[in-house]
Amino acid sequence: MKIMIKEQECGYLMKDGRFQKVLLAGKYTYFKRLGYEVLVVPMKGQVKTQDIPVDVLMKCPDFSSRVVKVELPDTSIALRFVNGAYREVLTAAETYFWNVFEKNEFQVVDITKPYMEESLPRMYMDLMPVKYYKKITVKDGEIGLLYFDNRFEKRLGTGTYYFWNYGAEVTCKIFNMKQQQLEISGQEILTADKIGVRLNVICSYRITKPEELVQKIDGAATQLYTCAQLIIREYVGRFRLDELLTQKEEIGRYILDKMREKQEELCVEVVSGGIKDIILPGEIREIMNTVLIAEKRAQANVIMRREEVASTRSLLNTAKLMEENKTLFKLKELEYLERICDKVGNISLNGGKGVLEQLAELTGVAAAMGEIN
Repeated sequence: MKIMIKEQECGYLMKDGRFQKVLLAGKYTYFKRLGYEVLVVPMKGQVKTQDIPVDVLMKCPDFSSRVVKVELPDTSIALRFVNGAYREVLTAAETYFWNVFEKNEFQVVDITKPYMEESLPRMYMDLMPVKYYKKITVKDGEIGLLYFDNRFEKRLGTGTYYFWNYGAEVTCKIFNMKQQQLEISGQEILTADKIGVRLNVICSYRITKPEELVQKIDGAATQLYTCAQLIIREYVGRFRLDELLTQKEEIGRYILDKMREKQEELCVEVVSGGIKDIILPGEIREIMNTVLIAEKRAQANVIMRREEVASTRSLLNTAKLMEENKTLFKLKELEYLERICDKVGNISLNGGKGVLEQLAELTGVAAAMGEIN
C-alpha cells in the first residue's frame, strides 16, 4: 500500500499491532499482507494517540521532540495559549499537545485559595468551567454576607465577585437594604361592640443589621408580619366601630409606635405604618350607607331652607326700596316688560292708553290665561 503524509500530519507505523516509529511528511510504501499499518493523525492541537500508550510513543525521539506535556495536580487548572492567544482551559491531570506548527504556552492556576483575583486576571474569569468557581453579583442597594465552608468571612458591597469553589465551599446570603413594603391584609377583628371588621395594615421597613439578623431571626418580613398582627389584635379590639372609624389615624400611629419598640429585636428599622383600609360586613355597610344618605338629605334640607329665607329677605328689601322710590319701581317694571317682550311674537296696541299701560294689561291677561302671542 502507498501512503501519502502531508506537511502538517504524521503517521504511526504499526506492524502486527505494535508501534514501530513515527512517519513524517512524504510518500511511503508498505505491504499490508506483511502486517504493516499506518495511522495518520494531524500534528496540531491535542495529540491523538489512536489507542497507543503514550509511554510507548514517548520512547520515539521523533514523537517526544515534537510534543509538550502538561501535568496538573488536583489543586490546579491551566490556561492554554496558542501563539500568544488564549485557547482553552485544561483540567485533566495529564495532557499532550503538538508543539510543531503551534507554539503552546500554559499558565497553571492554583484553585485552592477562594479569591480568584489573587491567581487569575479578570478577563479570564468568565471563561473558567462553571463547576470550579462561583460568581456572586451584589446589586445596588444590596449587601452580601460571604461564607467559606459555612463560616462567615466578610461583608460584600455592590459589585461582581469571583471565587474558586474548589478548596472551600463558597456561599453568599444577599440582603436588600432598600426600604421595603409589608402589607398585613385581611385581619379579622371583633370590635368592642361585637362587630366583625377586616383591617388592611401597611408598613415600610429596612434591614439595618444583616449580620445579627442571620444569627437571630429566620425571615425578617415574616417576624415583622407576626408582630404587627399581634399588636393589631390586642389593641384594635378595644374600640367600638364608631371610635375605630373616627380614630383611624391615631390607632395607626399607635400600631407604628408599638412596632418600633420591637425593631431592635428584629434587626430592622420601621420607617412608616398605618391602617390602609377598614372593610365592614355587608349588613353594616348598608346601615352606614342609609345613615349617610339621611344625613346628607337633612343637610340638603337645611341649605334649601336657608336659601329660601335669604331669598325672601331679598324680596322684602327690594319691595321696601320700590315703595319708597317710585322711579325705582318704574325701572323694575320696565325691566320685567323687557324680559316679557323678548319672548313675545306679536303685540297689538289700541289707542286711548299709554304703551306701558297697555303692555301691563297685556301682561296681566297673558299671565292669567297662560299664553302670550
